[in-house]
Amino acid sequence: MSTDVPVLRNFVNGSYTGTEDGITSPVVDPSTGETYAQAPVSSARDVEAAVAAAAQGFETWRDSTPGERQRALLRIADAVEARGEELVAAECRNTGKPVEATRQEELGPLLDELRFFAGAARILEGKSAGEYLRDHTSFVRREPIGVCGQITPWNYPMVMGVWKFAPAIAAGNSVVLKPSDTTPVSSLLLAEIAAEFLPPGVLNVVCGDRDTGRSLVAHPVPQLVSITGSTRAGMEVAATAAPDLKRVHLELGGKAPVVVFDDVDVAATAEAIAGAGYFNAGQDCTAATRVLVHERIAADFTAALAVAAKNTRVGAPSDTDAYFGPVNNVSQLDRVTGFLARTPEHAEVVTGGHRIGERGYFFEPTVVTGLRQQDEMIQDEIFGPVITVQSFADEETAVRWANDVRFGLSASVWTQNHGRAMRVSRRLDFGAVWINTHLPFVSEMPHGGYGHSGYGKDLSMYGFEEYTRIKHVMSFNG
Repeated sequence: MSTDVPVLRNFVNGSYTGTEDGITSPVVDPSTGETYAQAPVSSARDVEAAVAAAAQGFETWRDSTPGERQRALLRIADAVEARGEELVAAECRNTGKPVEATRQEELGPLLDELRFFAGAARILEGKSAGEYLRDHTSFVRREPIGVCGQITPWNYPMVMGVWKFAPAIAAGNSVVLKPSDTTPVSSLLLAEIAAEFLPPGVLNVVCGDRDTGRSLVAHPVPQLVSITGSTRAGMEVAATAAPDLKRVHLELGGKAPVVVFDDVDVAATAEAIAGAGYFNAGQDCTAATRVLVHERIAADFTAALAVAAKNTRVGAPSDTDAYFGPVNNVSQLDRVTGFLARTPEHAEVVTGGHRIGERGYFFEPTVVTGLRQQDEMIQDEIFGPVITVQSFADEETAVRWANDVRFGLSASVWTQNHGRAMRVSRRLDFGAVWINTHLPFVSEMPHGGYGHSGYGKDLSMYGFEEYTRIKHVMSFNG
């Protein structure tokens, strides 16, 4: 273990705490490739301590009123806003993201989501009480589930942390959150900020690797496990949770089709899609990276997309003109590079396709055309700044190809024909469909997919209800 960098600690029972065996792993700045901290690799015993704290915290928090939970979350949101620049700086160093993009596109929505779930705590709905059986009165209670195990990814660690813990806490649950081993910093800071307003044990963060996550999922106390991550990770979580019949909430990979018809403004549409495909270096399960464009405009659209790619600036967090930064880690860089190295002979890399420099994990904005439906770049999630382009002859083909992947998270349709937009959006087998835009989220609307993109919803009242259980109470009135 390096002795010249700070060592992070888990946040358990309202304070920072050490781990049993002191094993750590490096936390790397993706912009430089240099280690700047060490994070705990928590053992099963460390997970046990966090779960025990959460179980104790739940005993207090479950009896809090909706108004008390709302007040706590609103105070957390205000405190996060007050320390926003500190959080942004931590997130950018840990992920390599540009500062301004993180401030505007992540901190702002994060605050809105905290405040949304604060309000949601007070408006759970159910059937009205009534005599559905003569001389008996029935009503429905929505109750917290208990301890929730939550696992977040490295692409949006700060935002995903809030997506997980805010609805769980608003519903009266307690949480053990495990961030990705490469991006633990902002999750720990969020827990520290929240601790001032929550009873000890309500929000706990344990750092670690896959084995740490397995220990959390397999632990008998958590009654729900939620993960945002790869399809492989989601399948493993589901299998590990199954013997204990835990509830599982899976928000997994994606391969979003972007269906562009021949009545669009080619230049403007290409620029918008480039923005939605290259944001966060394409490390987004909803990224606009699989374009299907009508053959009448395919050549012009591809040329316009290549121009947009070349005009997209890549840089470190300190580069105020950078649109995106590096990919998150060396393994991901190798993955993206591998896809391009295996480009089939019938396809063409129109622009990009290479690593930028030798310092950090930067990759060029890339456009690939000429791919066939079963090629791996069409079927598999690249999770990098790579946009593929296919051309289609008719609407039926576009819909068939769009749906012909294992994933079902998000899609978009680009056309000026309202009837076509309604028709195609209905037929696309994805949990979210945008029309003439791609990527915006709002707190009030659900996010979640089908197929290998998992099941369960984040955001919205639908996401909030995931963290409750329903109880029927009947009273005999005789």
